[in-house]
Amino acid sequence: MSTPPALRIGVLAPLSRPGWTEAGRHLLAGLELAAEEINAAGGVTAGGVTAGGGGGGAGGIAAGEGGAGAGGTVASGIATATGPGGRPLELLVRDTAADPRRAEAAVDELAALGAVALAGEYHSVVARAVAARAEALGLPYLCSSAVIDALTDAPAERVARLAPPQSHGWRVYAEFLLAAGHTRLAVATEPSAYWAAGTRILRERLAPRGGTVTELDARALEPAALADALAADGATALLLLTGFPDPAVELVRAVRRDPRLAGVLIGAPAGQPEFAEWAALLGDEAGGVPFLRYLPARPTAPGARVEAALRDRLGAAPSFVAFEGYDTVTVLAGALRTHGTDRAALAEGWPAVAAAGTRGEIRFTRPSPSAPVWQWTGAPVQVADRDPADPTRFRTLLAR
Repeated sequence: MSTPPALRIGVLAPLSRPGWTEAGRHLLAGLELAAEEINAAGGVTAGGVTAGGGGGGAGGIAAGEGGAGAGGTVASGIATATGPGGRPLELLVRDTAADPRRAEAAVDELAALGAVALAGEYHSVVARAVAARAEALGLPYLCSSAVIDALTDAPAERVARLAPPQSHGWRVYAEFLLAAGHTRLAVATEPSAYWAAGTRILRERLAPRGGTVTELDARALEPAALADALAADGATALLLLTGFPDPAVELVRAVRRDPRLAGVLIGAPAGQPEFAEWAALLGDEAGGVPFLRYLPARPTAPGARVEAALRDRLGAAPSFVAFEGYDTVTVLAGALRTHGTDRAALAEGWPAVAAAGTRGEIRFTRPSPSAPVWQWTGAPVQVADRDPADPTRFRTLLAR
């Protein structure tokens, strides 16, 4: 009996610099684990209208790591034998390298290869480019990890998102800072729509309490000069709104080793300390840097099972990004079972989604008529840090 043709899902992730490659690796681990489990259980029997997606065969995709050619292809797989009637999921993976133009080209390629939907991406500026191109092509896109509120410039029908919008998560982070007595903040920042949006959210949240936010240009100032500016400003907390590992790691070292700044809290709301590379590079200086992550205060039963499988796969504790990847494929598989492979029908089905994710039940709504995308509004939010006494351990400081 011949294997039924695969259902192709285009996957986008930052797998090379200057992207946050560890985030990309965790995202891909979650996506691949979910696809493998679904295929091992018999694949997907697509319902609804079946049209315009998911051909079989290799399609000229090269396997292995490290992008092949301009398209940034890194894998062609996760398509295995399935049970009677089920179609395997095939993930067509493209490395965005945190480059919006490269991501747009990948969307065009994946659409031409018959992907029924797109999934993934971590960097907000890249996800914006992906969302705009997917909407223009009529290709459903489930954004796994990017949080910028304005994921699209106008309301999009084809785009949905799992991660909570930045305005929600960063307001929780601001609440944490205010509760700890920090009303005078400094931010080490680089030019980016994402960092600019984060700075604006912090200012809006602190202003009613008399708080202030001073911007320090992390590109114009060397770490030592930025430490001098921080000492002169008198801020009690410095937030790292910068790339990782550079310049974030050197900024942490400069502040930690300056006796004038001994009482200054370092924060990283974008989540850099979540990843093992942070601890590996900073050692004993890695702890005590609060960051946002999107996990429940207590693991769900499905979350605990998936956590163990992801730990085996990664050889380390999985980040929240890995769970976002797993939940992405879970949602798409359920949508394919209900609505079939027709791209328009899939997108029309976003409000009907009800999926048991690793972090809670996933449903999509539009919080307002002007909301840019279909949004999971139940995503959990934590402020956490690495324990200064043992930076291999995480502490939950606030959960919402």
